[in-house]
Order: sequence, then C-alpha cells, then structure tokens
Amino acid sequence: MPPPVLWQFKYSHYNEKVRWALDFKRVPHRRRSMLPGMHILPIVWMTRQKAVPVLVLNGKPIADSTRIIETLETLHPDPPLYPAEANARRRALDLEEFFDEELGPHLRRVWFYEVLPDAAYTASQLSVGFSGASRAVYRAMFPGIRAVMKLDMGISRPNAEASRAQVHAALDRLETELQPSGYLVGDTFSVADLIAAALFAPLVMPPEFPYPLLTPPTPAAQFRDALASRRGFAWVTDIYRRHRSISAEISA
Repeated sequence: MPPPVLWQFKYSHYNEKVRWALDFKRVPHRRRSMLPGMHILPIVWMTRQKAVPVLVLNGKPIADSTRIIETLETLHPDPPLYPAEANARRRALDLEEFFDEELGPHLRRVWFYEVLPDAAYTASQLSVGFSGASRAVYRAMFPGIRAVMKLDMGISRPNAEASRAQVHAALDRLETELQPSGYLVGDTFSVADLIAAALFAPLVMPPEFPYPLLTPPTPAAQFRDALASRRGFAWVTDIYRRHRSISAEISA
C-alpha cells in the first residue's frame, strides 16, 4: 500500500492543520509542495476544485482539511484528536468549525493585505525551499499571481479591516474558552487545540512551524506586535512547543 501523499502549500495555515495531524498521529507520508497560483490546473484536474491541502489515500484524493483530519482520525485513532466523551467531542468539533470559519479566512485576508504590497517578501515566503530557478520564475510572475490572490481572497481595505476585527474576536474567543488545564477541551490536547494553534501560526510565527518563516514587512509586523502580549498569543506558542510533533514525512 503506497504512503499517503499530501499536496500542499508550505505557508498555508489550513495546510498546516493537516501536516500537524499527520505528524501527531505519526503517519508516514510524502509531501508535494506547490506554488500558489501555479497549483490550480493540477489540483483542479485531480479534485475538480482548486484548494489545497489534498491528501491522496490509496489513490483517492480527499480535499478539505476538516474532512482529511476526520478521515485520519478514523483510520489512525491512536493517538486521538477527538475526545472520547460525547459532550467533549461535540465541543471540540464546534470549536474546530468556529476557528475554521471565523478565524482562518479572516487572518489570511488581513495578513495578505499587509504583505502583498511587498512583492519581493511575499514571493520569497511563498517559494521557500524551491530551487533558485523556480523562485526566480515565480518572482517574475508574481504581479499577475498577486492580482489573482487579491481577487480570490476578496482583499480590499474595507474587507481587511473587517477581517482584522474578526481576528481580534477569535483571539477573544480562544482566551475565553481556555480551560484550567490550559487546553480548549478537557485535560488533554485535542483537535480544537490543533486547529486554533495552526490557524494562528502565520501571525504568531512559532519556531516549531515546519518551514522557514521570513521576517514580515513593517505593516504585518506591527499587526503582529500589537497582539504579541495577549494570553492567546502566548498560548499558541506554548501549544506548538509542547505538541508540534516531529515530522512523519518520508524523505524523497
């Protein structure tokens, strides 16, 4: 049986959710990293939609990070990400949905609003780890790719400001939901903690993030610095330090 193959963006927080789940469950897998914008044709051909991550299991592609984690939990239940007790499980899944919908797209929108004007930085961050030739071609093509990204993510000043407020609200919710244990549900690490921490990762920039994170340009750095003293910001750093497992990726 071939190992699972994860088609991914290295920088994306939705992709980080799935990487983390694979690593946490110690599932050996291969990764196929793609450049945003250049990924569309092969992913549409594979799945009839254009978003990554996509996990190929036994030749069958699964799109959507939540569906992928649900499948991994079914096939690899130990160590668990879903709490065993029904009410706790329901709470964990509700929090997963909240952060997926009320944090993920909004942090992505406001963060790219701040970094996209700096084409050199953004192209470099999105192409980390690719060959020099690939990075050079991507940088040359980036003005067009940037226009598509802005359209696709609805990036405008009014939308970014609305999303900035949503990020603050999600951080408020995170801090409100934290239990005395330091986790979001019960006394152990669960899917709720993984999702919240992974989706905040581009902002918090934890050192355990599996790919290099470049120093962001001033507007993004100021946004980050304004939240760095928050309890939730420190929580993300701590969760990464304690629970971001060693990679289960199979080397090529």
